[in-house]
Amino acid sequence: MVDVTQILSQIEQGDPTAAEELLPIVYEELRKLAATKMAQERPGQTLQGTALVHEAYVRLVNVDAPQHWNSRGHFFGAAAEAMRRILVENARRHTAAKHGGNLQQQDVSVSQLLAPASDGDLVALDEALDLLAAEDAEAADLVKLRFFAGLTIKEAAAALSISPRKADYIWKFARSWLRRKMAEF
Repeated sequence: MVDVTQILSQIEQGDPTAAEELLPIVYEELRKLAATKMAQERPGQTLQGTALVHEAYVRLVNVDAPQHWNSRGHFFGAAAEAMRRILVENARRHTAAKHGGNLQQQDVSVSQLLAPASDGDLVALDEALDLLAAEDAEAADLVKLRFFAGLTIKEAAAALSISPRKADYIWKFARSWLRRKMAEF
């Protein structure tokens, strides 16, 4: 089996053929992450899972501006972040005045935090997540991996190189922190 980290290193060194080698290897995993995320989105979402995967991949493997990948976990963490940004950008477009903006702010329950019902909720989550990142970057990274990449506690812990127990503790803290912060919006 080809090592993803090795191919990522080749991309970093400017090898244009390495990006072509990487896609078939990681595509299925990225598609599963996108499918998980898209299943949590509100009905009527205009962005398709395949488009999300392709846009995230293009952002990750930009040969003109190569990234520095430390590991497979780092790559998939970046994929989760890319998918987050794409979904938030899409949500912001929909909440713009010309797309029916001026939405009213509502309180957010725990279940809504795990699957925002509207574009406004996703934008509020993104803003709260940025605030959390300023206070506790590891907690924000864990939320991105869990929420936007659909990883389990165990998978996210491995990607962050922490124990599952610590990840569970951080996850509980982050959910509570985000719920409280989003209620302030």
